[in-house]
Amino acid sequence: MLFTITVNNKKIKAEKGETILSALNRNGIKIPTLCRMKDFTPTGACRMCVVEVEGRERLVTACSQPVEEWMVIKTHTPRVIMARKTLVELLLSNHPDDCLYCERNLNCELQRLSEELGIRERRIRGKRIKLRLDQSSPAIVRELSKCILCGRCVRVCEEVVTATSLDFIKKGRLTHVGPAMDKDFNFSSCIHCGQCVLVCPTGALHEKHSISEVQEYLNKPDILKVIQYSPLVASGVAEELGIKYSRDFDRILNSILRRIGFDLVFTTGSGTDIMIHETAALLMDRKSEGNDTPLYVSACPAWVKYAEQFHPSLLPSLSTVKSPQQITGVLIKTVVSSQAKVKPEGIFSVSATPCMAMKFEARRDGMMRKGISDVDSVLTARELARLIRLYGIDTSNASEEPADEPLSTRSSLAALSEVSGGITEGIIRHIHHEKTGKEADRQLFRKIRLGGSFRESSFTIGDTELTVAVVDGLTGLEKLKAAIAAGRSIDLVEVMTCPGGCVHGAGMPFSSAKEDVRNRAKLVLQSDETGAISLPCKSPSFINLCERLLKENSEISDRKIFHTHFEKRNVLL
Repeated sequence: MLFTITVNNKKIKAEKGETILSALNRNGIKIPTLCRMKDFTPTGACRMCVVEVEGRERLVTACSQPVEEWMVIKTHTPRVIMARKTLVELLLSNHPDDCLYCERNLNCELQRLSEELGIRERRIRGKRIKLRLDQSSPAIVRELSKCILCGRCVRVCEEVVTATSLDFIKKGRLTHVGPAMDKDFNFSSCIHCGQCVLVCPTGALHEKHSISEVQEYLNKPDILKVIQYSPLVASGVAEELGIKYSRDFDRILNSILRRIGFDLVFTTGSGTDIMIHETAALLMDRKSEGNDTPLYVSACPAWVKYAEQFHPSLLPSLSTVKSPQQITGVLIKTVVSSQAKVKPEGIFSVSATPCMAMKFEARRDGMMRKGISDVDSVLTARELARLIRLYGIDTSNASEEPADEPLSTRSSLAALSEVSGGITEGIIRHIHHEKTGKEADRQLFRKIRLGGSFRESSFTIGDTELTVAVVDGLTGLEKLKAAIAAGRSIDLVEVMTCPGGCVHGAGMPFSSAKEDVRNRAKLVLQSDETGAISLPCKSPSFINLCERLLKENSEISDRKIFHTHFEKRNVLL
């Protein structure tokens, strides 16, 4: 039901049941917020969105107040602006003055509000928060002095990720956000997905940088510097650098990385193709053995850690196949090492990824051999863009160059794996081609390409019936549990911690707009439609690896090196 309200002396249409903020935004009227997140129940905690409503003595929080037909609203009166300005000044009263050195400088919501409200001096002086820097996590740094208690990280961790690693601790002016028992991150149930970093409005939470480490090795002439990057990273770097992405930018990025100092540039997509092939083989082996328990895809490291902590009973059903990053890392430290006649310890292997949890995964016990890590350092797409800026590379004048052999090409399924449901589709399409010699009709996968936290579909391939499920965000695990409890037989389950998949990974450029995430997913789907190499078995790199290089290298000829193990983790809750 639509009705009319008055806002700033103008009539606008509002819908019954919506909030004042929703009605204002829908009519092109913007007011500032800090604690609010779209699609979450409003709290009105920060009070930045206050407006003046005729007949009300006190200012009203627009994000939590339902709109009513009689309302006459003013959004920018002197009283409202003064209230917002005072709120920001109170937040700044005990906030550090290190904007020049801050992780979120020029991309900080508090900084932006201060500029918009014309705050140019510290009129209110509060007691500074004691500096506490938590660097115990391999992926996330926590700086309590920059926290403004908006609660976004707490809500995302509890309502979206469901890890409940963060909460408000203590009371009054001692209130702060932290893990259970006020311990550091390494004692907590944090799964390093980084979704809290994406929603943090200041620099209180940010990724743990590896740029300095990479720079150090780039200046060592006796070390072979190698980098791999996942299919989504090129578009993420282009977005971060303000460049309109096209498929040609992948080849430009190869050139840029060599100019920075990397000796060899590979695509992680080659490892994705192997992961799809190995997981498909594992699935069909279980099917032929009559194993009726679901096989859970283990390509998402945040999901793997979540399962180890909260669902250890699922570990025997977790696919032992390593993630694309780690498979490519194995190939670099074996096949590439052999070809270049360099010992594995003489290679510095870097991975660029849209996922912050990959920083944790590279340090897992099962991801190294003889004390040597398969991947030495992990950069997010944001970090890689920062490294490019640091080296002063003019991207407009960079030439197009191919990636290096033997990991230079990938199938379109490797790119499709970056969206939720993409790995499942890739496995089914790979099995379909192996059994029938034909490519599966993409229309068959409409159900698992749809939105929603839980999707399910069945496929008949020859005499084999396969039922698959996609858990898009960990909230979908409850629906999966209900489906299995109802007696539904599921053969393959793909779980992605970040809603939407890696397109919403915490290592991608900061964006609160769902439209940006949808556009990234659209690019991936278009890539699958137009890609010249549609399946792993058609990729020259995959063919060369399987038919020649893997057989020639005794370390990986049995392919056991592509598999790992998982174990229960005990953490403070």
